[in-house]
Amino acid sequence: MPRQITAFSNPLVKSVRLLREKRHRREQGRFLAEGLRILTEALDAGRVAETIFYAAESAAHPLVHRLVAAVEAGGGEAIETSRDILHKLSGKDNPQTVLGVYREFTRPLATLDRATAAIWLVAQSLRDPGNLGTILRTGDAVGAGGLILIDECVDPFSVEAVRASMGALFTQPIAAAAWPDFIAWLRGGPGQLVGLSLDTDIDYQAPAYAAPTFLLVGNEAQGLPAEYAAACDLLVKMPMLGCADSLNAAVATAVMAYEVLNQRRRAG
Repeated sequence: MPRQITAFSNPLVKSVRLLREKRHRREQGRFLAEGLRILTEALDAGRVAETIFYAAESAAHPLVHRLVAAVEAGGGEAIETSRDILHKLSGKDNPQTVLGVYREFTRPLATLDRATAAIWLVAQSLRDPGNLGTILRTGDAVGAGGLILIDECVDPFSVEAVRASMGALFTQPIAAAAWPDFIAWLRGGPGQLVGLSLDTDIDYQAPAYAAPTFLLVGNEAQGLPAEYAAACDLLVKMPMLGCADSLNAAVATAVMAYEVLNQRRRAG
């Protein structure tokens, strides 16, 4: 049966609140996700929270019942609490009524099966959690095989990135690797590496993309390092007809991903 926690000084509240910080997420191997929709999508994807906190007024909601039952069946704990406690845990002035604690689940690069999807997304030194979350949503939307994070990227399990992913964090496999390891893995099998770059004259709609296509986007400020761009099979860019010289990294990834998807659809 769920238990109640109403004291800010409760040790579990203190421990979970620390998960808002990267260092403590790494130490515990856990992260926070909030919102009924995101937690339900996680459950539908086979991810069950270790602990769930929910506001007392939401206890009668059928989806809350489902989440509580799944957590308890998995050996976890369900906590009924107040909005003030949820505010302390999430750091938001208007917190969601449900919050879950999950185990981190990045995968080794070697466990990815490139044959499972025609599109894969690759991000190098991405810094903005909103961009990372949006790229995960794009991956889910186009049926990508997953997201591969290259070098030092923003933490995909930060509260901001999880929120921005709108549940796609739980549907998209995530791997992390250093650049040399990624290239060695990529060249060990089929795969076309397509870099998004301003240093090319090739329009993004001109090439015929080969499956599986690995779409590589660089850091928001610097773009792709020269040696990374040189290792790509193809560099492409999007036309910029206004004053801006580039698109947001997540937007550019989405445009490219849908171009590749549409080519597959037209090919039948």
